[in-house]
Amino acid sequence: MKSFKYVITDNEGIHARPAGNLVKLIKEFSSEINITKGDKTVKGTKLLAVMSLGATKGSEVEFTFNGEDEDAACEAVLKFMQENL
Repeated sequence: MKSFKYVITDNEGIHARPAGNLVKLIKEFSSEINITKGDKTVKGTKLLAVMSLGATKGSEVEFTFNGEDEDAACEAVLKFMQENL
């Protein structure tokens, strides 16, 4: 299992467009990918669940990866977050 924490830097947080692109990216991997903010954890493949986290600028989210392609998934999601959020 791999994981990383990320602090949202986008002024609008995880809003519709980047959330949709993030979910689309996550669905490319077979690993189970979860996103946690505070005490709430959601599956990375569920758009409405990701948006329901309410991750605004300055929020810390944690991504966890568990599966056969977890290394590649972790690397791709981290890159996406750094470039978009």
